[in-house]
Amino acid sequence: MKVYPIVEGHGEVAAAPVLLRRLLAEAACQHIGVGRPIRRTQSQLRSKDGIQSGVRLALLQPECAAVVILFDGEDDCPKERGLQVRGWAREVAGGTPCDVVIAYREYETWFLAALESLGGQYGIAHEVVGPADPESKRDAKGALEEFMPAHRAYSEMGDQPAMSAVFDLGLAHRRNRSFRKLVKTMGDLLRQLRQPLPDWPPAEWRSHQRQS
Repeated sequence: MKVYPIVEGHGEVAAAPVLLRRLLAEAACQHIGVGRPIRRTQSQLRSKDGIQSGVRLALLQPECAAVVILFDGEDDCPKERGLQVRGWAREVAGGTPCDVVIAYREYETWFLAALESLGGQYGIAHEVVGPADPESKRDAKGALEEFMPAHRAYSEMGDQPAMSAVFDLGLAHRRNRSFRKLVKTMGDLLRQLRQPLPDWPPAEWRSHQRQS
Protein backbone atom coordinates (compact mmCIF):
# COMPACT_ATOMS: atom_id res chain seq x y z
CA MET A 1 0.00 0.00 0.00
CA LYS A 2 1.52 3.31 -1.11
CA VAL A 3 0.70 7.00 -1.27
CA TYR A 4 1.78 8.54 -4.57
CA PRO A 5 2.63 12.26 -4.64
CA ILE A 6 2.20 14.41 -7.73
CA VAL A 7 4.62 17.34 -7.51
CA GLU A 8 5.95 20.27 -9.50
CA GLY A 9 9.71 20.70 -9.07
CA HIS A 10 12.73 18.44 -9.27
CA GLY A 11 13.47 19.31 -5.64
CA GLU A 12 10.04 18.08 -4.55
CA VAL A 13 10.63 14.76 -6.34
CA ALA A 14 13.35 14.11 -3.76
CA ALA A 15 11.89 16.07 -0.84
CA ALA A 16 8.21 15.11 -0.81
CA PRO A 17 8.79 11.40 -0.03
CA VAL A 18 11.09 12.38 2.86
CA LEU A 19 8.44 14.64 4.35
CA LEU A 20 5.54 12.27 3.78
CA ARG A 21 7.43 9.37 5.36
CA ARG A 22 8.04 11.52 8.44
CA LEU A 23 4.33 12.28 8.70
CA LEU A 24 3.46 8.62 8.23
CA ALA A 25 5.91 7.72 11.01
CA GLU A 26 4.32 10.32 13.32
CA ALA A 27 0.95 8.71 12.56
CA ALA A 28 2.36 5.24 13.35
CA CYS A 29 1.73 4.18 9.74
CA GLN A 30 5.29 3.31 8.70
CA HIS A 31 3.93 0.22 6.96
CA ILE A 32 2.43 2.49 4.30
CA GLY A 33 4.97 3.39 1.65
CA VAL A 34 5.48 6.49 -0.47
CA GLY A 35 5.75 5.90 -4.19
CA ARG A 36 8.10 7.74 -6.51
CA PRO A 37 6.57 11.16 -7.16
CA ILE A 38 5.05 11.95 -10.52
CA ARG A 39 6.29 15.33 -11.74
CA ARG A 40 4.15 17.78 -13.62
CA THR A 41 4.95 21.29 -14.83
CA GLN A 42 3.44 24.39 -13.29
CA SER A 43 1.07 24.82 -16.23
CA GLN A 44 0.01 21.15 -16.11
CA LEU A 45 -0.83 21.47 -12.42
CA ARG A 46 -3.14 24.36 -13.26
CA SER A 47 -5.02 22.60 -16.04
CA LYS A 48 -7.72 19.94 -15.92
CA ASP A 49 -5.97 17.74 -18.48
CA GLY A 50 -2.63 18.00 -16.69
CA ILE A 51 -4.09 17.08 -13.30
CA GLN A 52 -6.21 14.25 -14.60
CA SER A 53 -3.40 12.70 -16.64
CA GLY A 54 -1.19 12.80 -13.55
CA VAL A 55 -3.82 11.12 -11.40
CA ARG A 56 -4.43 8.44 -14.02
CA LEU A 57 -0.69 7.74 -14.17
CA ALA A 58 -0.50 7.51 -10.37
CA LEU A 59 -3.35 5.00 -10.29
CA LEU A 60 -1.35 2.74 -12.62
CA GLN A 61 1.63 2.60 -10.26
CA PRO A 62 2.32 -0.46 -8.07
CA GLU A 63 0.30 -0.61 -4.85
CA CYS A 64 -1.24 2.84 -5.34
CA ALA A 65 -3.70 3.30 -2.47
CA ALA A 66 -3.92 7.12 -2.34
CA VAL A 67 -2.79 10.18 -4.27
CA VAL A 68 -1.70 13.53 -2.86
CA ILE A 69 -1.09 16.47 -5.20
CA LEU A 70 1.44 18.93 -3.78
CA PHE A 71 2.66 22.12 -5.42
CA ASP A 72 3.57 25.76 -4.77
CA GLY A 73 0.73 28.27 -4.81
CA GLU A 74 2.86 31.36 -5.46
CA ASP A 75 0.19 34.11 -5.39
CA ASP A 76 -2.81 31.80 -5.87
CA CYS A 77 -5.40 31.53 -3.12
CA PRO A 78 -4.74 27.99 -1.81
CA LYS A 79 -8.41 27.45 -0.93
CA GLU A 80 -9.82 28.47 -4.30
CA ARG A 81 -7.15 26.73 -6.38
CA GLY A 82 -7.30 23.69 -4.13
CA LEU A 83 -11.05 23.29 -4.61
CA GLN A 84 -10.63 23.48 -8.37
CA VAL A 85 -7.75 21.00 -8.57
CA ARG A 86 -9.38 18.62 -6.08
CA GLY A 87 -12.52 18.52 -8.21
CA TRP A 88 -10.56 17.72 -11.35
CA ALA A 89 -8.54 15.02 -9.59
CA ARG A 90 -11.49 13.27 -7.98
CA GLU A 91 -13.34 13.05 -11.29
CA VAL A 92 -10.85 10.39 -12.39
CA ALA A 93 -9.66 8.99 -9.03
CA GLY A 94 -12.67 6.71 -8.66
CA GLY A 95 -12.68 5.16 -5.22
CA THR A 96 -9.00 5.91 -4.57
CA PRO A 97 -8.51 8.58 -1.89
CA CYS A 98 -7.13 11.70 -3.52
CA ASP A 99 -6.47 15.23 -2.24
CA VAL A 100 -4.47 18.36 -2.97
CA VAL A 101 -2.24 20.56 -0.80
CA ILE A 102 -0.97 23.90 -2.06
CA ALA A 103 2.02 25.37 -0.25
CA TYR A 104 1.48 29.10 0.16
CA ARG A 105 3.67 30.54 -1.21
CA GLU A 106 6.36 27.90 -1.71
CA TYR A 107 7.35 24.58 -0.14
CA GLU A 108 10.31 26.43 1.40
CA THR A 109 7.86 28.63 3.33
CA TRP A 110 7.45 25.64 5.64
CA PHE A 111 11.18 25.75 6.40
CA LEU A 112 10.93 29.46 7.21
CA ALA A 113 8.12 28.68 9.65
CA ALA A 114 10.43 26.32 11.55
CA LEU A 115 13.70 28.15 10.86
CA GLU A 116 14.96 27.90 14.44
CA SER A 117 15.12 24.10 14.06
CA LEU A 118 17.55 24.54 11.15
CA GLY A 119 19.93 26.73 13.14
CA GLY A 120 23.52 25.50 13.11
CA GLN A 121 23.03 23.72 9.78
CA TYR A 122 23.39 24.77 6.13
CA GLY A 123 25.34 27.83 7.22
CA ILE A 124 22.38 29.16 9.23
CA ALA A 125 23.35 30.72 12.56
CA HIS A 126 22.68 28.72 15.73
CA GLU A 127 20.59 31.46 17.35
CA VAL A 128 18.50 32.28 14.29
CA VAL A 129 14.97 33.64 14.74
CA GLY A 130 12.49 32.98 11.98
CA PRO A 131 10.31 35.65 10.37
CA ALA A 132 7.10 36.50 12.21
CA ASP A 133 4.99 35.94 9.09
CA PRO A 134 6.76 33.41 6.84
CA GLU A 135 3.89 33.30 4.35
CA SER A 136 4.45 36.98 3.54
CA LYS A 137 7.74 36.10 1.84
CA ARG A 138 7.08 36.05 -1.91
CA ASP A 139 10.45 34.36 -2.63
CA ALA A 140 10.85 31.82 0.16
CA LYS A 141 13.99 30.35 -1.38
CA GLY A 142 15.58 33.79 -1.47
CA ALA A 143 14.41 34.45 2.08
CA LEU A 144 16.18 31.29 3.23
CA GLU A 145 19.37 32.44 1.53
CA GLU A 146 19.25 35.64 3.57
CA PHE A 147 19.99 33.51 6.64
CA MET A 148 22.93 31.77 4.92
CA PRO A 149 26.47 33.07 4.36
CA ALA A 150 27.07 35.13 1.21
CA HIS A 151 29.00 32.26 -0.38
CA ARG A 152 26.27 29.70 0.36
CA ALA A 153 23.30 29.58 -2.03
CA TYR A 154 20.16 27.56 -1.36
CA SER A 155 20.11 24.39 -3.46
CA GLU A 156 16.67 23.05 -4.33
CA MET A 157 18.08 19.65 -5.27
CA GLY A 158 20.35 19.31 -2.23
CA ASP A 159 18.88 21.40 0.57
CA GLN A 160 15.17 20.77 0.03
CA PRO A 161 15.27 17.02 0.77
CA ALA A 162 17.88 17.51 3.51
CA MET A 163 15.84 20.19 5.29
CA SER A 164 12.69 18.09 4.85
CA ALA A 165 14.36 15.41 6.94
CA VAL A 166 15.11 17.64 9.94
CA PHE A 167 12.87 20.71 10.22
CA ASP A 168 10.58 20.78 13.24
CA LEU A 169 7.18 19.53 12.09
CA GLY A 170 5.40 20.78 15.20
CA LEU A 171 6.82 24.28 14.85
CA ALA A 172 5.81 24.43 11.20
CA HIS A 173 2.34 23.17 12.09
CA ARG A 174 1.84 25.87 14.72
CA ARG A 175 3.07 28.68 12.49
CA ASN A 176 1.98 27.86 8.95
CA ARG A 177 -1.56 27.38 7.68
CA SER A 178 -0.72 25.47 4.50
CA PHE A 179 1.49 23.06 6.45
CA ARG A 180 -1.45 22.43 8.78
CA LYS A 181 -3.45 21.62 5.66
CA LEU A 182 -0.85 19.02 4.64
CA VAL A 183 -0.97 17.40 8.08
CA LYS A 184 -4.77 17.35 8.07
CA THR A 185 -4.84 15.93 4.55
CA MET A 186 -2.53 13.06 5.45
CA GLY A 187 -4.74 12.22 8.40
CA ASP A 188 -7.85 12.30 6.20
CA LEU A 189 -6.25 10.01 3.60
CA LEU A 190 -5.16 7.54 6.27
CA ARG A 191 -8.66 7.44 7.74
CA GLN A 192 -10.06 6.74 4.29
CA LEU A 193 -7.58 3.86 4.09
CA ARG A 194 -9.02 2.63 7.41
CA GLN A 195 -5.77 3.09 9.26
CA PRO A 196 -5.97 3.39 13.05
CA LEU A 197 -4.60 6.81 13.96
CA PRO A 198 -3.27 8.16 17.23
CA ASP A 199 -4.36 11.63 18.33
CA TRP A 200 -3.88 13.56 15.08
CA PRO A 201 -2.26 15.93 14.72
CA PRO A 202 -0.14 15.28 17.81
CA ALA A 203 -1.28 17.36 20.77
CA GLU A 204 2.13 18.95 21.20
CA TRP A 205 1.96 20.31 17.65
CA ARG A 206 -1.23 22.16 18.50
CA SER A 207 -0.13 23.70 21.79
CA HIS A 208 0.39 27.46 21.82
CA GLN A 209 -0.49 27.53 18.15
CA ARG A 210 0.33 30.82 16.45
CA GLN A 211 -2.22 31.34 13.72
CA SER A 212 -1.11 32.65 10.36
